[in-house]
Amino acid sequence: MAHLLGAEALHLDFPTKTVFDSVSLGINAGDRIGIVGRNGDGKSSLMAMLAGRLVPHSGRVTVRGGVTIGVLDQADTLDHDDIVSAAVVGDGPEHEWARDAKVRDVVNGLLSDVPWDGRLGTLSGGQRRRVALARLLAGDHDVLALDEPTNHLDVEAITWLAEHLKRRWSAGAGGLMVVTHDRWFLDEVCTLTWEVHDRIVEPFEGGYAAYILQRVERDRQAASIEAKRQNLARKELAWLRRGAPARTAKPKFRIDAANALIENEPEVRDATTLQSLAVSRLGKDVVDILDVDVSYGDHQVLSEVVWRIAPGERTGILGVNGAGKSTLLGLIDGTVTPTAGRVKRGKTVKVATLTQRMDELDEHLEDPVRTVISRLRTSYTIGTGSKAAELTPGQLLERMGFSAVQLSTPVKDLSGGQQRRLQLLLILLDQPNVLILDEPTNDLDTDMLAAIEDLLDSWAGTLIVVSHDRYFLERVTDQQYGILDRRLRHLPGGVDEYLRLRRAQPSTGGPGRSGGQSGSDGGVSAGGLSGAELRAAQKKLTSLERRMDKLSSQIERRRTALADHDQTDFAGLAQEMDGIRALESEQESLEEEWLEVSEHL
Repeated sequence: MAHLLGAEALHLDFPTKTVFDSVSLGINAGDRIGIVGRNGDGKSSLMAMLAGRLVPHSGRVTVRGGVTIGVLDQADTLDHDDIVSAAVVGDGPEHEWARDAKVRDVVNGLLSDVPWDGRLGTLSGGQRRRVALARLLAGDHDVLALDEPTNHLDVEAITWLAEHLKRRWSAGAGGLMVVTHDRWFLDEVCTLTWEVHDRIVEPFEGGYAAYILQRVERDRQAASIEAKRQNLARKELAWLRRGAPARTAKPKFRIDAANALIENEPEVRDATTLQSLAVSRLGKDVVDILDVDVSYGDHQVLSEVVWRIAPGERTGILGVNGAGKSTLLGLIDGTVTPTAGRVKRGKTVKVATLTQRMDELDEHLEDPVRTVISRLRTSYTIGTGSKAAELTPGQLLERMGFSAVQLSTPVKDLSGGQQRRLQLLLILLDQPNVLILDEPTNDLDTDMLAAIEDLLDSWAGTLIVVSHDRYFLERVTDQQYGILDRRLRHLPGGVDEYLRLRRAQPSTGGPGRSGGQSGSDGGVSAGGLSGAELRAAQKKLTSLERRMDKLSSQIERRRTALADHDQTDFAGLAQEMDGIRALESEQESLEEEWLEVSEHL
C-alpha cells in the first residue's frame, strides 16, 4: 500500500494551551479517515498541518513526490464577483468539462438549483458552500482534506457526497481526511477513525459505529477513563448494535468484550413511561393540522396538510431547502397562519422552539452562565420511574459539558457549541410539553451530541425535529414525515424511503442534467412488472395504506384514552399499554409489507 503523506513528532501550541505533543501518524493510499473529538481539541488544526495549511511549532510533515492535496476549509474563500461556472470549472468552453463524467456528476449532485451563470455574491451561504465543494471535487487530487463538508447540505446532498467519495477512487487508491460531526456520514464513508483528545491522536479501525465499539472496550480496560463518557458511549453503542448491526460487524477486531458490556443494556428510551407522562401532561389534544394550505402571495408552500400530533410523539421532518419545513413548524407553534384549513391546539399545550438563531440568549449576553441558570428552576428531573433523579442547574450544566470555570464565563464569550447547549437548557428548564428542534446539531461535536440525545431520551413530551443530521434524526425520533410536492407524507421506511421518493421525482434540470424520465418501455412498467402485475401491486399498496391509517387512528385513540384512565390503576394502565403495543407491532408488520411492495414498484 503506497504511502501518501506522514507526520513525525508534531507539536502545536496555542497561547492558552498545548494542542498536540509529539504526534506521529501517516496516510496510505486507500485510507478513508474520519477525525473526531471534542470541539477545541485540535481536529481542524491537525488536518491543516497535514494539508500544509498550518506549520507546526516542531516536527515535520512529509508528502510523497507528486502527491497533490485538495482542501475544503470551513471559511468561505470565494470571490464575490466570480461567476459560478468559472469558479467550478474555469473559463474554458463547456464541451471540455461536459465530457468529463466526474465533473458532470459533481455539478448535477451539488449545483442543480444554483444559477450556473450567476455571481457568487448573489448566492446564499449554503449555495456558496456547495460551489466551494463542487470546485474542489471537480479537480484531480490524490488526497482530499474536508473540514465539515456536510455543513449547509441537506440529506440528499449528504447522501450524494457519501456515494461520490466511495466511488471517486478505485480500491487502494487516493486518500481522504474528513472532520465532521455527521456520524452517519462517518459510518458510510470512513474505514479508519482518528480520535483527537488530550494532545494525542488515537487511531481506530472502521467508521463511527466501529469506533464506538472499540472506545467502549478501551474504556472498560482503562478504569481511569471518566465514567460519564463511558456510560454515554455504552448507551449509544446499545442503540447502534440494535439499529445497524451490519456496520459494527465490519471491523476486523474482537468485539466479545464490548458486546458483554451491553448485554443487559436497556432500550435507550422507556417508551411506556414516557408515553404515560406525556399524556398526563398534555391531555388528549396536542396540535391538529386539518386540511391546511399555506401560500405567500401567489406562491403555495403547503397544500392539504393533515397531521394530528399525539402526546409523546417523536417525529422527524424531512424536506429539501425551501420545501416548507419552517412553515410547518410555524403552524405548530402558532407563528404561521394558514391560508386555508385550520390548526387546533390543546389547552395545556406549551410549545418551545430551539431555532437556528439564538434569540433566547440575547438578553443574557453580558451575564455569567451561573447567573443565567440560577434565575430559573432550582431543580430538573432526569430519567423516569425508579431511575428518575433530581439535578441542580449546576449538575445539569456539568452533564452538558460545562466546566466549573465556564460557569463564571459571560454568555457572549462562550463558543458557538456552548451557546447552543445553553440555549437548549434554558428551553428545557422552562418546562415545555411540545419541543421543536430546528437544526439542533449545529456547532456540536459527537460527544456532546450523544449527551443531548441522552438528555432527550428522558424528556416526556412531544418532540418535533428538523435536521439534516441523519444519525441524530433517526436516533431521537420514532417516525419520520417528508414534505414532497407541498404535501406532508408519512414515511414508514424512514430516511431511505424519503430518498427513494425524491429520486423518483423529475429532475429540476441544472447544467449538464437531463430532465426526469417518463413513460415506459414497451408493455413493461415500473420495476419490470407487466401492466396486470403493476395494477395488482398498486391495489395492494392502497389496501395496506388504508389498513395502516386505520391502525394509526386506533393507536391514537387508545393513547388519548390513557388520559382519562385512573393513573393509580397500574395494572389497568399496563394492560392498556400491552394492547397499544400489540397494535404497534401489527402496524410495523404492515409497514414492512408496504416497503416490500414499494420495492417492486
